Amino acid sequence: MKLSSHRFDPTSLREYDIRGIVGKSLGDEDAYAIGRGFATFVRKAGGTRVAVGWDGRVSSEHLRDALVDGLTQGGLDVVRTGLGPTPMLYYAEATLEVDGGIQITGSHNPAEYNGFKMVLQHGPFFGEDIQAIGKLAETGDWSEGEGQVTDFDIEDDYVNRLVAGYAGGEFKIGWDNGNGAGGRVLEKLVKLLPGEHHVLYAEIDGSFPNHHPDPTEEKNLADLKKLVAEKNLDFGIAFDGDADRIGAIDGLGRVVWGDQILSILAEPVLREVPGGTIIADVKASQALYDRVAELGGTPLMWKTGHSLIKVKMKETDSPLAGEMSGHIFFRHNWYGFDDALYAAVRLIQAVRVLGGSLTALKDKMPALVNTPEMRFQVDESRKFAVVDEVLDRLEKAGADVNRTDGARVNTPDGWWLLRASNTQDVLVARAEAKDQAGLDKLLGQIDEQLALSGLVRGEQAGH
Repeated sequence: MKLSSHRFDPTSLREYDIRGIVGKSLGDEDAYAIGRGFATFVRKAGGTRVAVGWDGRVSSEHLRDALVDGLTQGGLDVVRTGLGPTPMLYYAEATLEVDGGIQITGSHNPAEYNGFKMVLQHGPFFGEDIQAIGKLAETGDWSEGEGQVTDFDIEDDYVNRLVAGYAGGEFKIGWDNGNGAGGRVLEKLVKLLPGEHHVLYAEIDGSFPNHHPDPTEEKNLADLKKLVAEKNLDFGIAFDGDADRIGAIDGLGRVVWGDQILSILAEPVLREVPGGTIIADVKASQALYDRVAELGGTPLMWKTGHSLIKVKMKETDSPLAGEMSGHIFFRHNWYGFDDALYAAVRLIQAVRVLGGSLTALKDKMPALVNTPEMRFQVDESRKFAVVDEVLDRLEKAGADVNRTDGARVNTPDGWWLLRASNTQDVLVARAEAKDQAGLDKLLGQIDEQLALSGLVRGEQAGH
């Protein structure tokens, strides 16, 4: 392919990645232009070689070929590391002699989507950098050259690194790969783990025939719950479509949410890194921050978004971070990127160290009532403005507000959050209280603030 310039569909250039519907807002020409633009960035930074990985979606190999075309014509050598989960590409970028990496993946989006997640010199490539790829494409001001393509199968290296130093004990575990890109790695991984393992939907299938690959939605965990109940397993673990997000259930089939997983993982880490900074996003429960403090750690609330959290971890030398959405990041004995397969290995180890029962750990957690993440459509031009209006009113009223990412409001009944999504035209709200009456009060406060800005917490938007 040869293009002298290119214009992207503006909806495809997101905050943390480039993503769209294949054939509508994303295609081979976009992939080529991304390659040319990324090559220009890497060359400017003095780099010469990048890794490329891809997921199991129907469109991924097509997009890969166009991307590699663009990268090599931009003067970079490309090492193709194979079909697999996003963290396998991150691992390749962290350990091979390369200056960056790109994973082609639609993550947990429906089958017709695809996209690109990028890393430059071991750091996330996002925000203004992604916008700059768009500007470079419009002018065609790209680097030129003739790069070489090689293949390097990194899968076995990655699997062996996942279990290096493993000390997890013998458990009976159910796994749900959801037909996502982590399937082959997972099958190899469970063969190396002691105990009894039952794997659902290991086959990588980009049409996701069994259920949508997003473990943060409880309905997608139905098959795993059934497996755990029928075979009387200790617990269950699930992954999203590209295995950078984890979900878990205990032996009774109760969901262990992202912030609860983080609170379990934090305990063994803080034994080894006393006083360490543990980061979570603004959607996480107050119970998590309290637990980290109780364990002698330094809790830090930060903005939602995997790229933003990675940057903050480096800045604060944090050994562990996580998001409600199931992105878990280890810098303690790992590389600082979000990896659900590695988080699963560490979760099994943590359960063993903390008494051997995930069900008992879940039982000990404070009983709080909370809403799921509520998302509702709002005009793109209004979404940030509404949050600013709400913040102004709350501060005038003397409310206890944290402005890290939107408005997080503490009240005697609990807390509520209203923030604008960075990636979609939606507002996101969440609330948590000690009981239902408290939760109703908090929802009333959210509704009141929205009404004052001319909005209703109406139809919830999908992902």
